[in-house]
Amino acid sequence: MGEVVSGSALPKDVSIVAEQEERQIVMFGRFMLPDMSEHPCQVARVNTESAVFLTNLDVPAGVQIVAYIDELGRIEAQVADPIPGGFGVNFSLTASRLQRFKERLDWLKSKDSEDSIEQRRHERFEPVESKSHITLPDGRVYPCEVIDISMSGAAVSTDVMPSLGTYVMLGKMRGRVVRYIENGVAIEFSKQLDPQSLTGQLS
Repeated sequence: MGEVVSGSALPKDVSIVAEQEERQIVMFGRFMLPDMSEHPCQVARVNTESAVFLTNLDVPAGVQIVAYIDELGRIEAQVADPIPGGFGVNFSLTASRLQRFKERLDWLKSKDSEDSIEQRRHERFEPVESKSHITLPDGRVYPCEVIDISMSGAAVSTDVMPSLGTYVMLGKMRGRVVRYIENGVAIEFSKQLDPQSLTGQLS
């Protein structure tokens, strides 16, 4: 999951679809097709019966897949109807697995709500000097422009699109790519930063 993937492998309207989820959990994941190929995705609108996989890959309805969803683990599913930026899936769960899945999902929704309250306390602002650079795990460095930044993360305009979950360096700050935005990525910092030194960390 740490590689750079081409734009054709990623949903161009992920951010639009994700914004429409209205506080629904959006998680990272990947799915395996019958030919054993694996593909990254974001997972939204999750409930005990179904979910939406956000990806540019076209998969016909009825195909059986195996998904690996962060915080939820491995789950078998069948591809349902296509939607803009992805497709729906229907889960195949045994009675015992269904109960565990529901408990885990309820816990995640509660945790996500608490996290969002905490994140809203961190004021975002446009840095005076917006030019910076992203360093990938393999050492490659790409120029970028910081759209806005807070103590917990930043929105960055860049031509490189690392896979979701990839750890990168934004200037001197370590974080991971948590979602795609128009013309760039959103990065969540590994640790909360000191507001006095934010702009100095970009160089």
